[in-house]
Parts: sequence; C-alpha cells; structure tokens
Amino acid sequence: MNVLILGAGAVGGYFGGRLVENGVDVTFLVREKRQEQLKQHGLVIKSIHGDLQLEPKTLLSGQEVKPFDVIIIATKAQHLEVAIKSLEPYVGPATTIIPLLNGISHIYRLQEAFGNEKVIGGFCFIETTLNDLGHVIQTSKSHQLTFGELDGRGSSRIERLQQLFSETIASFKVSENILQDMWHKYLFITTLSGITTLMRSSIGPILEVQGGEKLTLQLFNEAASIMRAANAPIADDIVDKQKTIMKKQHYTMKASMLRDIEKGITIEADHLQGYLLTLADQFHLDVPLLRIIYHHLKVYEINLSKN
Repeated sequence: MNVLILGAGAVGGYFGGRLVENGVDVTFLVREKRQEQLKQHGLVIKSIHGDLQLEPKTLLSGQEVKPFDVIIIATKAQHLEVAIKSLEPYVGPATTIIPLLNGISHIYRLQEAFGNEKVIGGFCFIETTLNDLGHVIQTSKSHQLTFGELDGRGSSRIERLQQLFSETIASFKVSENILQDMWHKYLFITTLSGITTLMRSSIGPILEVQGGEKLTLQLFNEAASIMRAANAPIADDIVDKQKTIMKKQHYTMKASMLRDIEKGITIEADHLQGYLLTLADQFHLDVPLLRIIYHHLKVYEINLSKN
C-alpha cells in the first residue's frame, strides 16, 4: 500500500517519517518551499523516542501521479478547503482518507467532497513543532495516532492499515469507538488551547495560580455542555477524567495553537472554539468563558492580517 501524507510539518513529518523508517512507501504532498528545504537537508526528526534523518519522496500539488491507497491529512484545520482541492487528483475509487485535523466539522466536509465511504476517523496526541531549520522537534512521551471506522465496525481495510502501521516507533492504534474518541479529543484540545492562549502561558502556571483550576474546569464544563446538547457521544464522566489528565501534563505543556500564536501564524479558532459557539447559539446556551476566548482569538487574527 502506498501512502500520501498532506503536509510534512510537525505532525505529518513526524508520523510520516516514522512510517518511512519502518519501510512504508510514503510520499509527502508539500509546498515548493518545504520541498526545497527537504531536498537540501532531508526530513530531520529530533525526538525523545529517537532521532531520524531521511530523504523523503515529495510531490507538489498538481503533479500527475496515480491515486494513493491511503491519504493522511496532517494540515491545520484552517487549511481544509485548500487541502481538499490539492487532494482531488490523488483520490481514487479505493482510497482511504485519514484526517488528523483537530475538531469534528472537517469530517462532514471531507465526506461531502470525497464520499462517506472514503473517510475514516482519526486524530493524534503529540507535542511537536518545527524549528527555524525545518526540523521536527518532538518532546512528549505521547506520540499516538488513532484511527478507525466512523461507525465503529471492524473492516478489512482497518486490518490492512493496522498491519501497515505495525512495528513503528510511533504508536498507531485502532479504535472501535473513534467518533467518541474524536469528540473527547475535541473537548480536551478546545480547553487546553483556549486556556493557554487566553493566558499566553503553558498549562503549569495556569493551574498553579489561585483559581486557575476552577477557571479551567469552567471551560471544560462549558464545552461539554455544548457537546451534550448536540447529542455528541461523550462519556458522562469525561470532564472529571480530562481534568485529571490536564493536571498531569508537563508544567511547560502548550497547545499547538499557542505555539502558532507565538510564531505569528494563522490559527484554528473557527474550527475549534468557533464551531462549538455555533452549536451553543443553536441550542441557546450560555458559555461566557468560551465566548471571551473566541473573541480574544479573533482579535489576534485581525491584528495578524494587518501586519
């Protein structure tokens, strides 16, 4: 099976590199600047799980090649429409698409663009960034990619993917309840990104200051209330579980959205906090902290566009 990874950044570069390391036929669909960088220096991964340097196969949008068996979308959610257009030539009748974008709404858009049968669920937990040289810097113990059929059933393609992804240094895990897992990830990342960007701080100092845990719990509960109103399949005790997980994060843990703000680049506000607020308005829910966070992020976007 051949794999196309859209994006060779912090997420796509890491998981794609680990697959190449294990002998999987991987091609990265990238922009010209990134392609040139990879040609000159290779794909370099600096990780607590082991460093890696390799010469990856790359592809520019529009180049004519046969469709791929598997496509992993590893771009930011705000680039979804560009991603769909770029991928159209490489999606064949039997292609399986695994999106790793944060949030939920992208699933419906990808199904609309490529058909329900081609899209499965997916997400990842990893703390990575690109440095000034374009190296993938991976610093957390967690480096897990989870995937599965959206209806929870087993399938022959999931078995083939599981075999393809096996024995890599990174963790590739099959979920029998991927939709719930994705909503749970959505809850966690919305809270983590919301509170760390609002405070412009890693999670440690936020939880350490008096009232920090209470404020974080308020954000958890606001987001969860929206999801329950929308009949999202989240567990009854998920807020308590994720609150405990949040407290166990490394003191310097930051959401990728905060790292993007620190770099002065675009963020996923509309796809994370924004989509939840759309649902909140639909169900007439009062979620004041989430609204403040979203407004804060939109002000950042306006100022960014004027620079």
